[in-house]
Amino acid sequence: MLTLGISGHFDLSPVLYRSYMHDAAACLVADGELVAAVEEERFNRIKKTNRFPTGAVRACLDLAGVRPRDVDAVGYYFDQDLLDLGLLTFQVAAPVRPGTSGLDLLRDRLRARFDWDIAPDRVVFARHHLAHAWSSFARSGMADALVVVMDGRGEDVSTTIYLAGSGEMRELRSYPVPPSLGLLYQNAIGHVGYGFGDEYKVMGLAPYGDPAAYREQFRSLYTLLPDGDYELVAGLPDINPTVAPFHAIGFPTRTAGEPVTQEHQDFAAGLQETLEVLAMHVIAHWARQTGATRLCFTGGVAHNSSLNGVILRSGLFEEVFVHPSSHDAGAAEGAAIVAAARLGTPHTRVGRLTSASLGPDLGTPDEVERQLSEWSGIVDVERPEDVVDATARLLADGAVVGWAHGRSEFGPRALGNRSILADARPVENRDRINAMVKKREGFRPFAPAVTPEAAATYFDLTGTKADHGFMSFVVHVQEDRRAELGAVTHVDGTARVQVVTPGANARFHQLITRFGELTGTPVLLNTSFNNNAEPIVQTVHDALTTYLTTEIDVLVVEDFLVRRREPVIRALDDLVPAFRPDTRLRQDWRPGDEVRGEVYLSYSFGPSAKVSPAVFDLLAAVDGESTIAALAGELTDEARAELVSLWRRRFFTLAPKR
Repeated sequence: MLTLGISGHFDLSPVLYRSYMHDAAACLVADGELVAAVEEERFNRIKKTNRFPTGAVRACLDLAGVRPRDVDAVGYYFDQDLLDLGLLTFQVAAPVRPGTSGLDLLRDRLRARFDWDIAPDRVVFARHHLAHAWSSFARSGMADALVVVMDGRGEDVSTTIYLAGSGEMRELRSYPVPPSLGLLYQNAIGHVGYGFGDEYKVMGLAPYGDPAAYREQFRSLYTLLPDGDYELVAGLPDINPTVAPFHAIGFPTRTAGEPVTQEHQDFAAGLQETLEVLAMHVIAHWARQTGATRLCFTGGVAHNSSLNGVILRSGLFEEVFVHPSSHDAGAAEGAAIVAAARLGTPHTRVGRLTSASLGPDLGTPDEVERQLSEWSGIVDVERPEDVVDATARLLADGAVVGWAHGRSEFGPRALGNRSILADARPVENRDRINAMVKKREGFRPFAPAVTPEAAATYFDLTGTKADHGFMSFVVHVQEDRRAELGAVTHVDGTARVQVVTPGANARFHQLITRFGELTGTPVLLNTSFNNNAEPIVQTVHDALTTYLTTEIDVLVVEDFLVRRREPVIRALDDLVPAFRPDTRLRQDWRPGDEVRGEVYLSYSFGPSAKVSPAVFDLLAAVDGESTIAALAGELTDEARAELVSLWRRRFFTLAPKR
């Protein structure tokens, strides 16, 4: 049976709040096997997008070589009653069609965008946590397991406990929304200048702080109760319960962009400790209650790899599995599995997921070469006899490399197919990549990628069995190796390790192995191939754009090495600017003041930037066909720098004229 799972919303409003129906994705499941999966953000270039996954659906169908009518059923990652209730809000605030249901909208989008008139009885709406649970258990390879789903909220729950086995998923307990651990963390990080989608940043900040500094305030937020229960301070859902105790002590709330102080580090440490205490209280109870020796942990909270490391070290389980897409994109896969079961084909046990490389590739060698050659006025392209050896030597000589190969990864982690790579030894590489490539805070850690043969030499992987191929667990770096791995060892002596097997990613394993032969250290720094303005790269064009707008030294795309010919600021004239679908221009004038121009991206919380009159006039003339030179003539150095800055922030695209 062939089923398509979908997450995301229906494009009813361009400014739909970003935390609503986020992580749009499509997944294709064939007889229980996950054959294709990709997030919509890889195509529309909006992080954690909640738009309808048109590009993702098309990619999944293309990857499988099937047409829409070949698909037996479609699953959606939320219950229809909740979806329809949410649509009532739109009918009041921004009317859609009166009486429109989620089923009608889903079928309408498939019909309009794919000429696919799917029958109503072939569309299945799955409860959100059930979809999460099935996506994790189905890929775990386990015969039975305790399944814990923990996120911000499902329909009316925030955590659900299941016992899985014999083709069944039996619900044992659910926890309501008010004591949501996902929402607690999400809301609390506002105190230190972060918001929705930034939880992982605060997790990375926590080891710099002392959890004891604000332990009294955090402990005032909750009460542990028997039987794995707990209470948070009384309040309404989505209201930040941390406001009162921290306001009472005059906590110095940080605004985004302001310096991070020790108080903010201590807050992050206290928040992380609170999450771990409460999550472990729940998980430990259900481990004892069920006697389960295997755990599948999923939902957005399961991307907190520090918490996952605590679970491993607790010794509660013999084996733990965390899906590489435990966030809502992964629930699309679970919805496909639920759809098949509802229509008579229940899931049967298949092997463990070994690779997250489930998205589109970069094209054939000829296609890749053609796309690279279009940029020949700006870059030099060569095809070395052995690209792995050539890249390993560049890395050993200190280069930071953009690495794009094969099918893209499903999930928020770059696992060796869309990665920025560097030598894991010099601590300067961490600081350099944070500042010059990622343009982000210096405290943010990077992950080490290591071969299985060397993993135990560098990292403590004893105890609970787990798949370390997906960067899901923070573990301790062996004490005698911490100085050697300066770029990837966090301040507390830990690392979010990735163990790369030949079966999961043969070329990446070869690269790490060769680097080890050259340096004696078979460990690379691995971080996602993107800057701070957009999601991970998907295409050759994306890879080139990120390479040219960062300080990455060399780009490797499949078998090709790419190097800048000159600084991009000097090479703008022959490039063609084109607006994204969300790019907008506006001018503001007040009496007695000059006219001010602005460019912005029109989705919820999209960025904006003031622009000079000269650049505004240039952008106003953009037609997607004319070069910058044709639009503006001779540019000043200031205008060139401004254009590069706007390009770096992805307000528009640039490409050679065809």
